[in-house]
Amino acid sequence: MRTPPGVSPSDFAAALAAFTQIVGAEWVFTSDEDVALYRDAYSPLAGQPEERLASAAVAPETTQQVQAIVRVANQYRIPIYPISTGKNLGYGGSAPAYSGSVVVDLKRMNRILEVDEANMSVLVEPGVSYFDLYNHLRKTGSKLWIDCPDPGWGSVVGNAVDRGGGYTMANYRNHFDSHCGMEIVLPNGELLRTGMGAIPGARTWQQYKSGCGPWVDGIFSQSNLGIVTKMGFWLMPEPEAYLRCTVSVPRYKDLIPLVDILNHVENARIVNGFPDLASPLLGYPPTGQVQLFIEGTSAYATTAQQKALLAQADQGYSPELEAYALANKIPYWELWVTFYGPMEVVEAQWKATQRHFSQIPGATYKIVDQLKLPVDPAKISDYHEPEFGVPSLRAFSIGARTPYNPTPSKGHMWFSPIIPRTGEAIFEANRVFSAAAKDLGMPLFQTFSMPACFWERSFIFILATPVTTDAATNRKYLAGFKKLIEIGGQHGWGEYRTAPVFQESVMDVYSFNNHALHRLHETLKDAIDPNGILSAGRYNIWPRHLRKKAQ
Repeated sequence: MRTPPGVSPSDFAAALAAFTQIVGAEWVFTSDEDVALYRDAYSPLAGQPEERLASAAVAPETTQQVQAIVRVANQYRIPIYPISTGKNLGYGGSAPAYSGSVVVDLKRMNRILEVDEANMSVLVEPGVSYFDLYNHLRKTGSKLWIDCPDPGWGSVVGNAVDRGGGYTMANYRNHFDSHCGMEIVLPNGELLRTGMGAIPGARTWQQYKSGCGPWVDGIFSQSNLGIVTKMGFWLMPEPEAYLRCTVSVPRYKDLIPLVDILNHVENARIVNGFPDLASPLLGYPPTGQVQLFIEGTSAYATTAQQKALLAQADQGYSPELEAYALANKIPYWELWVTFYGPMEVVEAQWKATQRHFSQIPGATYKIVDQLKLPVDPAKISDYHEPEFGVPSLRAFSIGARTPYNPTPSKGHMWFSPIIPRTGEAIFEANRVFSAAAKDLGMPLFQTFSMPACFWERSFIFILATPVTTDAATNRKYLAGFKKLIEIGGQHGWGEYRTAPVFQESVMDVYSFNNHALHRLHETLKDAIDPNGILSAGRYNIWPRHLRKKAQ
């Protein structure tokens, strides 16, 4: 059994005994076999001295038990690291940012506390997964949809506080933006409720976000300033119909007006579902079709002639490739647009959408799916389930052994830079990152890459850097990944989320005015967590006594 850094064996033993008194012996984990479950399954440092490892774990069942654990941690100066369900694969998993921390595993706090059909909201604990919430809503006959990521086994709360996203309407698919009200155990064990929840007996906690006075919810996302024990969310009412269509354009430079017009029609709410970009010419499926493509049920295959032309193209372009596309009527770019609502409304929205995109010469249009909802559960696997509020684990087919991926990796690290939501920015990001990745020997941006996540005003690339069984290769990719982060920062782009091994590099990019933002984070940390017991090092926020030793 490991002992946390700077903690004596006797103090650690006393703390573990106190944790046992709080939660019971079966919910304190100290054996090597049990603690190994809290390793990052995708760690590029697996088996290396720098690998982030827990010393023990404790699994509370109630908010009061969380408070008691935090007080014990303060008494004995035990570093603790809360997780919701620990499914954050590619972004660090369940491993602590500071090796030797005791993981506070909130999986037993899995109660759905309230479903308000009229207000279309829920209140949940951090151990509630997307599957849990979805199954509860279906069992009770609810007419509410969740918005879930790929895959859907993670925590509703955990994904939101790490600022993840999903696939339905814009005002639901940014999960932190769609929350309303939080309950937090502060690092001193005190209990806080935000927004209207600060009123005893509040009746609008999940109805009005900010309450009165400074709105503090944001400081508890991607931070180490508190443990979220309850969180409210606004849910989407089940629509009457679903319409999925494509807008295809013939030329390379058409990507620029394609994105510009998309921005207008989405922000005007003419298009209200998840948009997606693809390239039939480049053999690049949209994000929502990747798993179907891997499974062989989505058509984005390229001919031998296309492959030969692609091999000679630069950033997915050559005059010969474009001429081939025009001659064979193969779209260069394909935009997938989605509509939810009454059938007569979505049909009118699609008609208006076509009118806007007609500004692009040669644009063509197609209806892919037109459905009355709900979808027959027996047929839901014919679609990308999250676009219907249905969680699944099919995303793992993307990394499985297939004809397209004969030698799968042992995991991945997500490279996730935010760029402006323009076609020009997509071209520029591909130019910059592909040149850098080639120089660094990184398997990213090898042909042409598309954004995978569509926020209302920005794009996010989400690209997997493989984790291998070879330590030297992993170290090469680690160094290259950090260099890509630095290069992104030089162009004004930053990561939106990352694993602990990269958090110092990512936060170093946010350097305006001599890192004023980071200095504010440290000021808050010192004020709220003077003993530095909570999630030390998370997003490079270290307590005062560890700043010179930060690893």
